[in-house]
Amino acid sequence: MNNPFDYIPDKRCDEAFDNLCRRLAALKQSGVEMDRNLLEQLESGKMIGVLLAHNDRGETETLYAFSGQLGVEGFDHPMFVEPVFDYLEPDGYFKTHEREISLQSIIINEYKNGPLAQTHSDYESEKERVSKEIEEFKEQIRVSKSGRDARRAAGCSKEEEKAMIRQSQYEKAELHRLKKKGEARLAPLEEEMRKAQQQYNALKERRRIDSEELQRWLFDNFKVDNASGESKSLNEIFAETAFKVPPSGAGECCAPKLLQAAYRRGLQPLAIAEYWYGKSKDGEVRIHGHHYPACRGKCRPLLGWMLQGLDVTPPLGIENRGSAKGNPEIIFENEWFCVVNKPAGMLSVPGKRGELSVQQWLIEHYNHEQSKGIGKKEIKMAHRLDQDTSGLLMATFGEESYKEMQRLFATRQVNKEYKAVLEGDYRALKKPHRGIISLPLAPDILDRPRQRVDLEHGKESVTEYEFITSDGETSTIIFRPHTGRTHQLRVHAASQSGLGMPIVGDRLYGNKNRDVSRLHLHAMKLKFRFPITGEQYCFEIPVTEGKFGNN
Repeated sequence: MNNPFDYIPDKRCDEAFDNLCRRLAALKQSGVEMDRNLLEQLESGKMIGVLLAHNDRGETETLYAFSGQLGVEGFDHPMFVEPVFDYLEPDGYFKTHEREISLQSIIINEYKNGPLAQTHSDYESEKERVSKEIEEFKEQIRVSKSGRDARRAAGCSKEEEKAMIRQSQYEKAELHRLKKKGEARLAPLEEEMRKAQQQYNALKERRRIDSEELQRWLFDNFKVDNASGESKSLNEIFAETAFKVPPSGAGECCAPKLLQAAYRRGLQPLAIAEYWYGKSKDGEVRIHGHHYPACRGKCRPLLGWMLQGLDVTPPLGIENRGSAKGNPEIIFENEWFCVVNKPAGMLSVPGKRGELSVQQWLIEHYNHEQSKGIGKKEIKMAHRLDQDTSGLLMATFGEESYKEMQRLFATRQVNKEYKAVLEGDYRALKKPHRGIISLPLAPDILDRPRQRVDLEHGKESVTEYEFITSDGETSTIIFRPHTGRTHQLRVHAASQSGLGMPIVGDRLYGNKNRDVSRLHLHAMKLKFRFPITGEQYCFEIPVTEGKFGNN
């Protein structure tokens, strides 16, 4: 069984998916409402999974699943496997209580816009009247004081002065009494408003408790099996993770549905693959017909349980480990920094799984030099490259150099150029020869390390590009990033809001291909003025398309 988080599909999975696409295309001629609903849902954008499995006669069976649900009444269709747990029966426990919670929301909104809003309105109106009366009296006091000042300036007797002092004291006392009366008028309205707010909060708290209880019921009854014949609820599985509770939609992705269906049917899973069908949506970078790894947030804990008892290759937890070919090559060094040519597949800085990183390699290299009498160097990476990207990477020696280079990168005073090969002919796709892509990016919280386009909360990400050549199937491009977000070039290339042309060999945003050994992205140029010495530096390591497979 292949690892669903790190795989190239079995060719039989590709054939099964292509066959399903043909069947779906044929359904367009059907007038059946179920089929029409299915196509509308799929074409709006869904993941479709394929599972090959052996039955007890040694024959290969093919199962299909789609992610999520179809409409609000359920998610069944005869072409696809059943849900792991069908909680959407109209008169079932979940839908009945869900309707009750929906009714609570209606009541809450009506109360918010009715009694609660009225108490606020009454209070604000009376508060405005009180404030107006006080301001009018203050104006009378100001006029009165002005008259007294004029009389004093013209000359007045002691008796008149005493009378004016008494008048001033009276006005101040009257203002104080007026404020107290205003507070007394507002007090009952404040109390009504407090009680209304208290009632509103109680309604919301009741809805929160009921919602949490319904979610607990759902995830207690939502149980999945593994190949060893054991069963666990989602609550039990996710209790052992950082999430503690299952995220919304857990168990409704393709892979859990397919594995559960196979176990129920007594089938032995052989190969699994997931493909995107339809439009990309919600800022995600998905391309119709491309295969993708299972999501990590929802599926990693689930599949870690469900695959127990199967021989999975590579084993879960070590996918993408140690794929670097060769060591970094130091192409320049001085007392302040060094520049290396990083091989594809090597991390820039230490990761969680203990793979050798460029920083660790440099530390070991210079520790060896130290043993020969060369002074110890404090090594920090001035910037990073994705693990799958090759090319120029800079490390600093000492805190002063590190801070200066960090400032240069942060203020965009380092010019960077990347060379990449993209899927498709930019001329046939009518992409501009050159231009600028500006798409804000944010992490996909439930599927790290993937990034997504997020126009509301994403960070500014700007890339200048220029196409160089095309061979009719792929296009060579130069990227000049103005910002340095995670996976910026990969997302800007693959997103339909960007170029819509994934980088060849991109296992996250494109189509990891059995004939391509690596991501075709290379950091070829670094140019900057070093602040400490004022010297201008320009480093360049070109790569040809033909060498991408070996670099």
